[in-house]
Amino acid sequence: MIPPELEANILRLYHAEKWRVGTIAMQLGVHHSTVRRVLAQAQLPAGTCSLRPSIGDPFIPFIVETLKKYPKLCASRLYQMVKERGYPGGPDHFRTIVARHRPRAVAEAYLRLRTLPGEQAQVDWGHFGKVTIGQAVRPLMAFVMVLSYSRQIFLRFFLGSHMANFLRGHVAAFAFFGGVARILLYDNLRSAVLERRRDAIRFHPTLLELAKHYRFEPRPVAQARGNEKGRVERAIRFARDSFFAAREWSDLEDLNAQARGWSLGVAADRTCPEDRTRTVREVFEQERPRLLALPENPFPAEDRAGVRVGKTPYVRFDLNDYSIPHTHVRRTLEVVATQKKVRVLDGPEVLTTHDRCWDRGQQIEDPAHLQALVDHKRQGREHRGLDRLYHGAPSSQPFFVELAHRGGNLGATTVGLLRLLDRHGARALEEALAAAVGKDVLSLGAVRQILDQRAHAAGKPPPITVALPDDPRVRDLIVEPHALTTYDHLEEDKADDQQPGDDEESC
Repeated sequence: MIPPELEANILRLYHAEKWRVGTIAMQLGVHHSTVRRVLAQAQLPAGTCSLRPSIGDPFIPFIVETLKKYPKLCASRLYQMVKERGYPGGPDHFRTIVARHRPRAVAEAYLRLRTLPGEQAQVDWGHFGKVTIGQAVRPLMAFVMVLSYSRQIFLRFFLGSHMANFLRGHVAAFAFFGGVARILLYDNLRSAVLERRRDAIRFHPTLLELAKHYRFEPRPVAQARGNEKGRVERAIRFARDSFFAAREWSDLEDLNAQARGWSLGVAADRTCPEDRTRTVREVFEQERPRLLALPENPFPAEDRAGVRVGKTPYVRFDLNDYSIPHTHVRRTLEVVATQKKVRVLDGPEVLTTHDRCWDRGQQIEDPAHLQALVDHKRQGREHRGLDRLYHGAPSSQPFFVELAHRGGNLGATTVGLLRLLDRHGARALEEALAAAVGKDVLSLGAVRQILDQRAHAAGKPPPITVALPDDPRVRDLIVEPHALTTYDHLEEDKADDQQPGDDEESC
């Protein structure tokens, strides 16, 4: 852009004084292309001044015809086209020729949009950077709704612009205004419009459910017509400059508390653009009774997701793992989450509730879930121990039946018999248990005494107790005994391989 005084001076020197373009450019200290552009914009009649022949004159008919078919074709592409047709000049001079002959677009005029009180509100998202929480980096999005008549602003921040936050923003805005506008104007964002072919619009079904609940009409603006929702665009810019700039906040809850105070304070005390004699607060008080009444219950705006549980008792939701009872592994459950809580449901039954974590890669656990799994595993080990006794020493079954009838300690007896099984072997324990049942002496000490007596009668040394660490991976390890005949075959093979006289040679 050049000053109007300079433009007027160029036209005066060219038209009245009959100066050439080069002379005007030299005397005024501007480029000759600037002078030609000013003259082209003025659309001077031909013949007002004699101009020297130009190397571009033979190509002007082609340029005019091409620009008539493609008015928005850039000068660089047109230059390549004339270059292939023999144009000898450079691109700078050619741009001046194109500017002179390019059709002038008629500037579009816009009507000033006015609405009735309570008739319309405009909705949009604003991106305000990113927030780092632990290892997670989440977008900070501002949900903005502005009433078109009074220009009252509602501002709330969320970590993301997904559908659940979109619904939460509506519910909170309606509660903030104390009512609902009859028409809500949207951009063609994904949360509102799934598909559009000119006037054929397919709305998001969840948005239609929201509109049915609050009795408003969702209306998207025309494509590439941002001017139709200029009120919310200016509200976002106003919030960015007046509220968010240089703002300090500790967490999202603190930021939203400050945003609410700003909406009720600074944003409400500014002058209303529709009536410069009143503030937005005063006009909003006039508009509030014209809003649609709120329903008795707010629209449910929780995150909902179906999750498939694997072999570990955790569900994965929003980058984190939440514990569940171990009895519900290998199932499909539902996660319902608010901004603060995460619930896991199996149909109508609530299995567990956790505080929501906004970090990523974390395990949020209920100690009761883990303890229940440990107890279940411990009971499983006890059952495995009984199975070992029943298979290694069948007489243990009648032994336990009679012991239970007499009120004996089954747990301690099981542990003791497993140690005797490991120490003396299955055959010796079976004989001792059979003898104890036959003699009707049903106690762990009696079985141990029978085993010691038989070992002493056979001349065997007393078994040595091996102290194992208190680790279930070691104590519950089952080692299958192998037949020793394999080693006998190895000795026989070694004897067959040894040739006569080998001992003498080795000596």
